[in-house]
Amino acid sequence: MEHLERCAWLLRGTLVRAAVRRNLPWALVAAMLAGSVLKELSPLPECYLSNKRNVLNVYFVKVAWAWTVCLLLPFIALTNYHLTGKAGLVLRRLSTLLVGTAIWYVCTALFSNIEHYTGSCYQSPALEGIRQEHRSKQQCHQEGGFWHGFDISGHSFLLTFCALMIVEEMAVLDEVKTDRSHRLHTAITTLVVALGFLTFIWVWMFLCTAVYFHDLIQKVFGTFFGLLGWYGTYGYWYLKSFSPGLPPQSSSLTLKRETYKK
Repeated sequence: MEHLERCAWLLRGTLVRAAVRRNLPWALVAAMLAGSVLKELSPLPECYLSNKRNVLNVYFVKVAWAWTVCLLLPFIALTNYHLTGKAGLVLRRLSTLLVGTAIWYVCTALFSNIEHYTGSCYQSPALEGIRQEHRSKQQCHQEGGFWHGFDISGHSFLLTFCALMIVEEMAVLDEVKTDRSHRLHTAITTLVVALGFLTFIWVWMFLCTAVYFHDLIQKVFGTFFGLLGWYGTYGYWYLKSFSPGLPPQSSSLTLKRETYKK
């Protein structure tokens, strides 16, 4: 338990800071651009992480939204109820996960449709010999073809959105004070460590995506949609009264607005 406490303390000292919430979006944009330039001008040698079947990609990134929801749900419920004691407010705050799910679903469906309507089926990865008879990506792959369309980076979108959402929700830890001997303290500490490591995985795999996968413009659009989903909620809508709201803080709404808009 001592090691868990120490790890949680380190994570709280980094991810919970307002400066991290302000600067992480810019850091992700800079990393995406730098990684993309590196990929185009001086590609890194192939490695384990450049293989789409690596463990982190298969068991974490492919189900990134599920991991994020599964850890944020108990975290939001426990911390918000501990601070407010109001079940209604907790349910209201948990609706952020429904909003996030809607954003994830709409964006991934949009990306899939864009790739479908802009794509064609080819006989080889070199884009030779168009197969006019195959009108969908699924049919093309079933017949051994190679589908090529404008493939907006779903990884760039989802990893951006998930990392920023976790950091926003962890801001509540500035207000949470629990008795170290209480079970609630153990539960929250465990969730803090899990969410912290999950955030680092999302950021790390975002960097790997920037360096090894997709074209620059595909990653730009993916990252843009991730930022739009985050800012449209935490930076705008959640500041309004008719919304799931921001994580409970002792500061006034005016101060919250100033913090989130800086």
